[in-house]
Amino acid sequence: MALGTEILDGGGAVRLTWPDGFAARFHAVWLRDNALDPETRAPGNGQRLIAVGDIPRDIRIGAAEGGDDLSVTFTPEGKTVAFPAPWLRAHAYDRRESRVPGWLSETAETWRGGLAVPSADFARLESDREALGGWLEAVRRYGFAKVTGGPVKSGALMRVAGLFGYVRETNYGKWFEVRTEVNPTNLAYTGLGLQAHTDNPYRDPVPTMQILYCLENSAEGGESMVVDGFAAALRLRDEDARGFDLLSRYCARFEYAGSAGVRLTARRPMIELAPDGELIGVRFNNRSTAPIVDVPYEDMAAYYGAYRRWAEIIDDPAMAVSFRLSPGESFLVDNTRVMHARKGYSGAGSRWLQGCYPDRDGLLSTLASIEDGAREAAE
Repeated sequence: MALGTEILDGGGAVRLTWPDGFAARFHAVWLRDNALDPETRAPGNGQRLIAVGDIPRDIRIGAAEGGDDLSVTFTPEGKTVAFPAPWLRAHAYDRRESRVPGWLSETAETWRGGLAVPSADFARLESDREALGGWLEAVRRYGFAKVTGGPVKSGALMRVAGLFGYVRETNYGKWFEVRTEVNPTNLAYTGLGLQAHTDNPYRDPVPTMQILYCLENSAEGGESMVVDGFAAALRLRDEDARGFDLLSRYCARFEYAGSAGVRLTARRPMIELAPDGELIGVRFNNRSTAPIVDVPYEDMAAYYGAYRRWAEIIDDPAMAVSFRLSPGESFLVDNTRVMHARKGYSGAGSRWLQGCYPDRDGLLSTLASIEDGAREAAE
């Protein structure tokens, strides 16, 4: 059955109806801007060759014919372009969805303490692209995943990062050591337990991913823990909608000046929403929170009440997944979503981890490429 078409608003838009009854409207200017012909999109990379200002202000749909594809003729250009029906359906924007602040992408799944740690063997990830795709999809879905069986060698974490992307160098270097120091520049370099936190909230932009790679772990204690910041934020929203609103509406401030020549500051909400209400990030780090001055006097007491309650939720043992890293094991965490923590450990034995900050866009790009290849192979 052919795609049904109906021109609306004197050519300002078209309504399309699929054989199964699904319908969506598309504006003429949107269709023209997103035309797939080689004069509009570069055949090699798909990048747009026209600017929005190149589209006539009085652009209209002069004719629209449905079939397996949609054929549209634009006036006053007299240009005819074909759009695949599946592509149009995948990009339909004509919807009336009531979204509650804090809604999540369908690719994210929240979790609490009962989650089995997603894990994969390092050698298989290096040799099997399908296995790599499954592991990266787990990171996208849950915000973290573990790697086992890696080499016990300084710098091996770079090979983990190289599976999917690139590392961002900071004042800590391309990678940094996490081991006990006599005069530490950061509390991470002591044997103290660390509250669940996101790393470097004082950076703008914040590091989006972190790898922690174990080289030695004979000390007593020091188990790693992770907490889903999205699950914690949504739990707060369900308990206290106003508290959730306060933590997402007002900015907190974060700072770090722990070594000579470094003074980092950032101003962001602890719970970050996109303009349409999607939950896109959290920042939580008690050690690095500067005086909060962007909340009005009338809301400050309630803000601190919400902050306290959110911290209690994050500290709730039922929210955490714990695991112990052995030499050659590592885990990757989405630093915009999942908080990581560490139990305290004794001075006996040794504990040596290395960490680095790869960027999430590399991970998502590699995953998308693998998924595209799998779809093409299935067709």
